Amino acid sequence: MNIPSKPTRVLATAAVAVSMTACVNQPIPAGAASVPAATVPATAVAAPGIPDTPAGKQLAWLLDALASPPVPEAEIGKHFAADFLKGTPAKVINQVLTSFKGMRLEKVTTSREDALIALATEGEWRHEISLSVDTAGLINGLLFRAPAPKSWAELDERLKKAAPQAGFLAAEVAGNGAKNGNCRPVHAIARDRKRPLGSIFKLYVLGTVAQRIKAGAFSWDTELTITPELKSLPSGELQDRPDGSKVTVMEAAKLMISISDNTATDLLIHKVGRKAVERTMRAWGATDKRNFPLLKTRELFVLKGADYPRHAKRYLSLSTAKKRDYLEKVVAEVPLTRVKAWTKPRELDTIEYFASPSDICRAQAQLIKMDDKQVDKAMSVPASALGLDPKQWPTVWYKGGSEPGVHDQSFLARTSAGKTYVVTSMAVNPKAAFDDGKLGAELTALARGAFPLADGS
Repeated sequence: MNIPSKPTRVLATAAVAVSMTACVNQPIPAGAASVPAATVPATAVAAPGIPDTPAGKQLAWLLDALASPPVPEAEIGKHFAADFLKGTPAKVINQVLTSFKGMRLEKVTTSREDALIALATEGEWRHEISLSVDTAGLINGLLFRAPAPKSWAELDERLKKAAPQAGFLAAEVAGNGAKNGNCRPVHAIARDRKRPLGSIFKLYVLGTVAQRIKAGAFSWDTELTITPELKSLPSGELQDRPDGSKVTVMEAAKLMISISDNTATDLLIHKVGRKAVERTMRAWGATDKRNFPLLKTRELFVLKGADYPRHAKRYLSLSTAKKRDYLEKVVAEVPLTRVKAWTKPRELDTIEYFASPSDICRAQAQLIKMDDKQVDKAMSVPASALGLDPKQWPTVWYKGGSEPGVHDQSFLARTSAGKTYVVTSMAVNPKAAFDDGKLGAELTALARGAFPLADGS
């Protein structure tokens, strides 16, 4: 759950992009085409030095710029192609450079005149830099990402290093998601341990909406009205629209998943009913009693951020039935202006949404089992956002979630041969907040490596 005033980080692998994740998760619009590792010929570089090529010269400049960002806009203009800067302005480039400040070259792994791939380190984190230049020697492609693991043993080691408490599951969806939606584990770490979900719980909201539409209760084109009592806090954009504005169910669903819009989520929960989402969660295996009553995002913000810990303590002392009354009669009356951001882990074992990697796999499998084009539109991200080959993996879905001390990612991907896999990583630190940018990049890299490992490709 994104916290008010907390910088939003998003999943991204684009022209200039940091793989970053929080409660909001969507591809950043690309400037120029990136250069994925697979497009650079594997010409080994004997020494860890920088090659004397047009691409090598720009790598040398980049490493120097990373020593003390931000870089003057005029200087950026001398090193990046104009077409690249149209889509990725200097301000964004400087944001990325600042995120990787202090990065040091480890070695250049592949090289040609106009492109290269290098490994670099930033503290305890390792990154892969893909860089290309145009005929004038200006940068027209730049990608930072963590390298994908080449074995399950490497994945396990890196996940253990990344988070004090972690769960992981790579599973094949039986029947390709078209029959029973069962998940067949391929590799797992604590796959049945219930952990906080953050915004991944929105999978169950989407599933409930799709079920109610299939039953004829309303349609994807049905309009919802944004009212003050249904507005939540960022992430999202609907909270900034005027009271009384209309939004279709489909637009709300897409915003709920693509940018994890919290107001969109609460609008949809209000439309289908809290108990309907709870029934979906139980039916799909998310039966942890802490999920009930299901909290709207606004309610979670109030319980954790308004006059804390007064509301939280009172709420947790009540029975489930009385909790429902407290949400409707007390929490609903607390203005959002009373919510204060929190930067340290808070009530991670009590006020959250809870499920295991196995549960999340079942939820993803149930969603794809629906074979609903609108669900697919809401869940889909480009294969390039994960770093998979779109020809081999034409369908990729994603949802993530976080708050201080929680960072989760769940991907579904289907091969061109029709096999479907789900990869879910769950990271928890009850004592301190994560660096969402760096951990997000690492978990995305682990998923990028897990899919081909699971498929044996």
